[in-house]
Amino acid sequence: MHQVNIHAAKTNLSSLIDDLPMNGPFVIAKSGKPKAIVTPFEQESVPRVGFLKGSYLIPDDFDHILQEEIESMYYGELV
Repeated sequence: MHQVNIHAAKTNLSSLIDDLPMNGPFVIAKSGKPKAIVTPFEQESVPRVGFLKGSYLIPDDFDHILQEEIESMYYGELV
């Protein structure tokens, strides 16, 4: 892990952060004494497509659930 003084960190912070994946974490030091460690933030990735597959069941008559009630409200009569 390499060490960077505060002045260099302030001056080059953007490039230091951009280089984190390649160079890894680094230490920010003041007067040669370590004060902070900068590490990359690793966000947990969630698959967006199909991540609920198998966790629910759609009934075969899904398209016809409450069909009679809806038709009676629409047409104004009981079916």
